[in-house]
Amino acid sequence: MKNKFPLVKRITGILYPDEDFRDWSIHKLSEIWGEPEIVSDPVAFDRTNYYRDISEHLTRIFLCFPGLVDATGLVEWKHEAINIESQSRQPIRAVNIDPGYIDGARLILASTKDHAHRIWLRDGIYAEVTMRYRFKNWASFDYTFPDFRSGVYDNFLTQVRKIWLREIRAENL
Repeated sequence: MKNKFPLVKRITGILYPDEDFRDWSIHKLSEIWGEPEIVSDPVAFDRTNYYRDISEHLTRIFLCFPGLVDATGLVEWKHEAINIESQSRQPIRAVNIDPGYIDGARLILASTKDHAHRIWLRDGIYAEVTMRYRFKNWASFDYTFPDFRSGVYDNFLTQVRKIWLREIRAENL
């Protein structure tokens, strides 16, 4: 049976200042989306000063959640992430959580910030095609964030894409 909406693999990036906030964030996300089936290796986040309000030293990991989900949930996922961020510390959040999804062709991330390369969805949320999968590699765009452009996350993205391919084939049998 053909699905009405695209089925994707939900992922999220987490920027955190220490292991306590990393573990706390994973726990909070697991409560709503299930235990992650893949957790990426941690990577020092040092390509921009944009999140210095959170901490001078940040690390990023990515999580991939089980099953295929409807891509139209991206707005809700971002609002859930914002809610978790707001619980992390007051008055300034201690973590940054960026949900998105992967399918066979792209990595989409949600954002609350408008820009020429972002598409308005609804309720204050935009979607960005951050990376595309082309010729068996992840390719960036001129607006792609430097850490993504560097290729440091490519292995994780490829793992998730392979899971998506396996699950989407099983779904379409």
